[in-house]
Amino acid sequence: MPVPVQKKKFIFDLAILLVLNLLIKPFWILIIEPKVQDKVGNVDYGEYFVIFSFSFLLSVFLDFGLTNFNNRNIAQHTHLLSKHLSKMMSLKFAMGIFFTVVTMIVGLFIFEYNFKLLLLLCFNNFFLSFILFLRSNLLALHLFKVDSIISVLDRVIMIAIVGAMLLGWFGLNVDVMNFVYAQTVGYALTALIAFIVVLNKTHTFKLNWDKAFNMMILKKSLPYAILVLLMTFYNRLDSVMIERILPGDLGKEQSGIYAKSFRFLDAANMIGYLFSVQLLPLFSRMLKHKENIENVVKLSFTLLLTPALIVSISTIFYAQHFFEKIYTGNTEGYAIFAILMNCFTAMSLTYIFGALLTASGNLKKYNYMALGGILINLILNFILIPNYHAMGSAIASVITQFLMGLGQVYLCYVAFKFKVNKRLLLALFLFIIGLFVINYFTLHLTKQWMLNFIIMLTFSGLLAFVTGMINPKSVLRFLKYK
Repeated sequence: MPVPVQKKKFIFDLAILLVLNLLIKPFWILIIEPKVQDKVGNVDYGEYFVIFSFSFLLSVFLDFGLTNFNNRNIAQHTHLLSKHLSKMMSLKFAMGIFFTVVTMIVGLFIFEYNFKLLLLLCFNNFFLSFILFLRSNLLALHLFKVDSIISVLDRVIMIAIVGAMLLGWFGLNVDVMNFVYAQTVGYALTALIAFIVVLNKTHTFKLNWDKAFNMMILKKSLPYAILVLLMTFYNRLDSVMIERILPGDLGKEQSGIYAKSFRFLDAANMIGYLFSVQLLPLFSRMLKHKENIENVVKLSFTLLLTPALIVSISTIFYAQHFFEKIYTGNTEGYAIFAILMNCFTAMSLTYIFGALLTASGNLKKYNYMALGGILINLILNFILIPNYHAMGSAIASVITQFLMGLGQVYLCYVAFKFKVNKRLLLALFLFIIGLFVINYFTLHLTKQWMLNFIIMLTFSGLLAFVTGMINPKSVLRFLKYK
């Protein structure tokens, strides 16, 4: 497929994916989850959030880099899907058992977490990992539209069940366990449907345990596994450290307060993640055919960094207003939100340039950098949490994420010999300065903050075109490609 056609297809399919996800997932994260937290309280929700984050930290044993490896491998060799799926499914189930055993032993005997809650979250993580693995096959085959539907199906099911709880239908009560049960049903049904879809794309399927094949796959995916483990740790370690460092219920309460802000970051990162899962197979295929990727990288950079900067900078000014709206007048922790959301800009760099580094298969320096990210995050958290509680962890996250994001830009610059685009850097600088000016002058423009926010978004969008962050001619060229 010619590069212009690839870029057009990438933009069109990405648009479908973004629309579906922006309609469904923010509703779950910004409406359903806050309502649940309001019902159960910061302490109970904080306990759930900590155990979830802990189980997520160990989820590398569920995947071991198989999803990233499979995405890249099938994208370059689509004929291997039928041959590899049966064997990799057997390996996936074995890894699920290993993950559950390790997580339960560590969680129960070292951290003394709630047995039932921990076990259910192990199941949920397995189903989620299974869905992502199945989606990697769809993405590798460039079936982006089908993947778009699968990507939101679990949330649609969860919204229906938890929504019924919040409305008091069928005698269902809102508590942490029922909240987790709803997630289990959503993930399990979506995993089943995704499996049926992928199965229809194969010629034959039969579970097959092949020791030699499994060892070969694990060896090849080891660099990806190390990368996933390291990046998961410096992305998800914060809430666990808050609960461990601070005494008693204070740790759970501060973790719950941190969760209030983190879910906004999670919602924003959904956009970056959707970029990365489509960029990885695209970069992999283009690198295999030795095509010029610089224009696609620049396009991705401007399309993702523009909204990321608007979100990050506007949050500094509008954090308290958002907390009042989402949490029905309770603004506890809004300052954490104002700080933490700046991670979105830094993580957007990771979604683009990390995907490129992963697609290239040269992960040694990337892994060293990720290890450095963990060490920086640990040191900062140990210093800041005792004095500043959840706010200290937010500050540690912002510093770590920016160091990692900029580091990955540098690695790509060196590895792919990118030219320094002075015009783009100037546009970026003017755009950032302009956003601060626009937010400052529109914050109190009228007595209605939401109207001020809409005015700010309008002028920020215009600023993106004026500064050249988004080039109208380039957009029109992409839309006109046949």
